[in-house]
Amino acid sequence: MKNNLPLNLNLTTPRMNTFETLLKKISNAKPLDFGTIISESIELFKKVWLKGFLIMLFLVIAAVCIGFAFRLIGLAPDPFDLNNGFSFETVTGFYSQNAIYSIPQTILISTLTLAFVAAFYRICKQVDSGENVNDDYFYFFNKSYFTKVFMLGIIHALISAVAQLLLFIPYIYVLVPLAYFAIILANNPDLSEIEIVKASFALGNKKWLITFGTMFVTGVLGMLGMLACGIGLFFTIAIVYLPVFLIYKEVIGFNTYSEIEQIGVNDDSDY
Repeated sequence: MKNNLPLNLNLTTPRMNTFETLLKKISNAKPLDFGTIISESIELFKKVWLKGFLIMLFLVIAAVCIGFAFRLIGLAPDPFDLNNGFSFETVTGFYSQNAIYSIPQTILISTLTLAFVAAFYRICKQVDSGENVNDDYFYFFNKSYFTKVFMLGIIHALISAVAQLLLFIPYIYVLVPLAYFAIILANNPDLSEIEIVKASFALGNKKWLITFGTMFVTGVLGMLGMLACGIGLFFTIAIVYLPVFLIYKEVIGFNTYSEIEQIGVNDDSDY
């Protein structure tokens, strides 16, 4: 039978097109205004503070349970010992040892954090766009996604451990790209783990300074909850997640899967 398919037919998959679209948008991203991101973070926080409180509550409960379980089985990192005196060698030795021995615990905490924060971003998107809000905080614990979330948790923990072993500056650097794992996952769950990591580092590198700056400022604002006898921190600290959400919104947007964009990606003409 004669093949009548056109020779220039593009056979790339929608998932591949989505990844290429993400990278293209990141590459062409325009400068963002620092003050605008901060003010929009505050305004969005006013709408989602209770949802953020619940996410932080889930995270703290999960972290406490995991820490208790690891201490119970004797796999928790040793506490810092000052009996041998305080020195640079003592601190760096403890720092390195803690980074290595805490990897199993960090993998579990990273996995749960990614799942909860991705669900939080999904809810934030619904609130921000005026959609009907579905408060499904366990959305990414679904078997369709959890294996992917667990693999991302492993990657997240290993990158963090390596960065910690290289001491302070590399660890500060990777905090920004790692912060984009959850938002990329939340809006592009069909991407592979490696594609999510690549897109996160591409966006983190492109917008590193404004991401770090806005996260620092919102982190300071979030710490104001400490003034309420410490318990207020649970209600305020979730604001630190919102700059990443808003930067993603400005750079990439929430219409990655639209048919118009897919036609644009498949088009062989120049942009």
